[in-house]
Amino acid sequence: MALLQDRVVIVSGVGPGMGRDAALACAREGADVVLAARTQAKLDEVAGEVEALGRRALPVVTDVTDVPAIDAMVAATMAEFGRIDSVVNNAFKQPPFETLEAMSLATWSESMELNCTAALKVSRAALPIMREQGSGSIINVATMSVRNNLPNFGAYAAAKSALTSVTRTMAKEVGPAGIRVNAICPGFIFGDSVRWYLESRAEQNGTTYQDEYDSVAGEIALRYIPDSEQICGTVVFYASDLSAACTGTSLDVNGGHWTTF
Repeated sequence: MALLQDRVVIVSGVGPGMGRDAALACAREGADVVLAARTQAKLDEVAGEVEALGRRALPVVTDVTDVPAIDAMVAATMAEFGRIDSVVNNAFKQPPFETLEAMSLATWSESMELNCTAALKVSRAALPIMREQGSGSIINVATMSVRNNLPNFGAYAAAKSALTSVTRTMAKEVGPAGIRVNAICPGFIFGDSVRWYLESRAEQNGTTYQDEYDSVAGEIALRYIPDSEQICGTVVFYASDLSAACTGTSLDVNGGHWTTF
């Protein structure tokens, strides 16, 4: 039997990369998937891919910073499926690459809202249902930056560090109800945004794209930058019974890219 057979998984931040690949990874393992994001066209595209795998998809336009919108998405989930087994809090936004000294406090606050508080809002909406079921799994997508602090990533790292703290605290609070809460910490995820970042570094440093790719990959034990499909196996792991004894953990999923100082 598939690892997530007939379970219902909510995935926020459905778009290119992690959101799409997390939804498809869960569908391949037998889950029906609720797709939450702000763009209807992208939701419909991924919904079609989920359905092509033989599973049901429910696309719901959702702003994960807006509590009424989240509540409406959860209500739609219950009307369609009658349960929530897992929530994947993947929605995020990379703030501008600025020093903590230079960035505006508005940028700092926006990063905290989108990259931490939004996950708390979605989780809180799903928790009463999971409590009634006596089971559930919440998976928060954090970042390698919680361990490897780099210049100009401060607002993002701070928000995701707060998210890992939320993960541990919530795990303690809801564990007696049979609900597990874990986080994954990807590093660089190869895709359009990383490609743009490396191109920008090449322009700034007077190097080539390949030079910058090799520089980053040279810091990774596996010597390449993983893509989101490779990383999403850990989403399935945490959503499945394979991780039945895991809660409050934050798992590095970065090819072996960690600080050396």
